[in-house]
Amino acid sequence: MKAVRLKLSQELVNYKVPTSFQLKETYPLPPYSTVIGMVHNMCKYTEYKEMKISIQGKYLSKVNDLYTRYEFKPECPFEKGRHQLIINGFGITKGIATAELLTEVELLIHVIPEDQSIIREIESAFLMPWEYPSLGRREDLVVIDEVKVVELTEKMFEKSMSSNKDYSAYVPIDLMDNIKFGNRQQGIEFVGTRYKLNKNYSLQTIGKGKSKKEFRRWNKINVVYGSNIYGIMKKTLLIDEDNYFVFPA
Repeated sequence: MKAVRLKLSQELVNYKVPTSFQLKETYPLPPYSTVIGMVHNMCKYTEYKEMKISIQGKYLSKVNDLYTRYEFKPECPFEKGRHQLIINGFGITKGIATAELLTEVELLIHVIPEDQSIIREIESAFLMPWEYPSLGRREDLVVIDEVKVVELTEKMFEKSMSSNKDYSAYVPIDLMDNIKFGNRQQGIEFVGTRYKLNKNYSLQTIGKGKSKKEFRRWNKINVVYGSNIYGIMKKTLLIDEDNYFVFPA
C-alpha cells in the first residue's frame, strides 16, 4: 500500500473548533476534514474520494488575535442605539472578537487513497499546485516542504520503538492498544486529550415540500491527541519506508 507523504509548515494558523464562537478556539493539529478538503481542492476533485489520513505535527506556541465580528438576525430591523450597520433596513452589529492562533506549525501528513491509482495525481497536485495552498482559514497559507510517495508496511516491534519524539499525533482509539505515550504519569495509562474529529459527511434530508432542507451528517473519528509516542513490543503499527509511524483514520 502506498501513501503520499506531505511535510508542511505554517507561520500562523487557526484550525477552528466548530463549537467555539466568541473565542475561535483551535485544534492543536488540523482535523481530518480540513486536510481532506485541502487535498480535494488541490486535485480539483468535484466528488468525494475515499481516503485515510494520518496527521502528526507540532507548534511553537499559541497566541490570541483580534478580528472584526459581524452579528445579525434574519428580519431584525435596524435600531440606531443597537446596530452599527444597516443593510436594506436590517441591523448588523459590528464588534471585535478573539481567535487563537498556533505559531510556527510543522505537519507530517500521510494521504492514503482507497483507489491507489490516484496516488500520482495527488503527488502531482502538490508538486505543481494550481494555487497557493491553505489549511485552516483561507488566509492560513501552507509552505510545502516535501512531497513523497512512500510504501507503507505493517511492522511488529521486537522492542519498544519511537518514531519522532518531537511530533504529537492524532491516534485513533482502535490503535491505542498498540502504542504508549512516553510522558505518561504514574497511575495514568494514557496522557493525552480525547477528541471526536470530523472526517467526511453525507447529506441528510429533513422535512418535506417547501420546508425540506439538507443537512451534513458528519462521520466523526474518536482519537487521542498525544506526544512522545512509542510502538509497543510485540504489537504492530503501520510505518513508511523512512520509519515514520502512520496512524490512518
